[in-house]
Amino acid sequence: MSAPAAPRPTLPTPSPATESAAATNTATTTTTATATATATATTTSRRRGLLDWRVRFAILSVIWGFSFLLIKVGTEAFAPFQVALGRVLFGALALLAVLLVRREPLPRGLRTWGHLTVAALLLNTAPFSLFAYAELSIPSSLAGICNATSPLWGMALSLVALSEDRPTRRRFAGLGLGFLGVLTVLGAWNGFSGVDAKGTAFALLASLCYPVGWIYVRRTLAGTPGSPVALTGGQLMVSTLQLALVSALFTSAPASFPLWPTLSVVALGALGTGMALQMQYGLVTEVGPTTAQMVTYFIPVIATTAGVLVLGEQLHWNTPVGAAIVLAGAALTQTRAAARRPA
Repeated sequence: MSAPAAPRPTLPTPSPATESAAATNTATTTTTATATATATATTTSRRRGLLDWRVRFAILSVIWGFSFLLIKVGTEAFAPFQVALGRVLFGALALLAVLLVRREPLPRGLRTWGHLTVAALLLNTAPFSLFAYAELSIPSSLAGICNATSPLWGMALSLVALSEDRPTRRRFAGLGLGFLGVLTVLGAWNGFSGVDAKGTAFALLASLCYPVGWIYVRRTLAGTPGSPVALTGGQLMVSTLQLALVSALFTSAPASFPLWPTLSVVALGALGTGMALQMQYGLVTEVGPTTAQMVTYFIPVIATTAGVLVLGEQLHWNTPVGAAIVLAGAALTQTRAAARRPA
């Protein structure tokens, strides 16, 4: 969500994504990186929610942090593609309900929907499916930590794909520090023993999908008419169609719908992908993208805590230590050089 995903807006423009998405989940995960920044820039007054922004920030962190636990529970009864399908379906329904209440239209134009199709593949269909497959063989806590590497991947990619994103020594140091943290989490000195290589690779690949998608969105959908909710709602609708087709081709219909896995998938979509994104938009508008994207750094902490306390997952010393190193590296990659004052 993740996600976050996600899905979270950490790179290349502030989004949890935090879909760090998140970041990440950050956060999860979507056209919010560009659309939210555009909407924020053109907003003349800041809207305040019914709850203090700190309370909503905490709620958002918990929702996205628990997304990895919900994925784990969902895969106990449903195929990974089906978990991802339920996630985008209920997320789309939640955002469409918001649009209906606001009487906002969906995006228009074949070009826009074409770009949303690619964005849906990169920011929803692929990473959501990969995280679900990863959690068949790795703990939800490890998946949450892998999700926190999205800013690291994004920084590395932006140096190549975004000419205006200039590297600095501090950001290079953050990149190296972050990947050192990944090696610490995986226990590299023990030859990665006890870590499922395939599942971990899937989780890291899912985290890589987010910055690739954000860069694509930044290049193709910047300035597109429509609110962030409308663009993301349309994106989730397209992802629902993509995953419905994939699920029909590669999975069989569920024989039953056990209560807890079913509720987990519904919550993952309606809360972790629908309501959470709506909360993220409100935070960006009220306190700005820099503060809002900090939710990315709380997601792995909450994901690890939830996995240990609720699911009984084992926790070794290198997991929290490595996670802290990853987060420190990710924070360094997000720093920008201070503007020089005229003499």
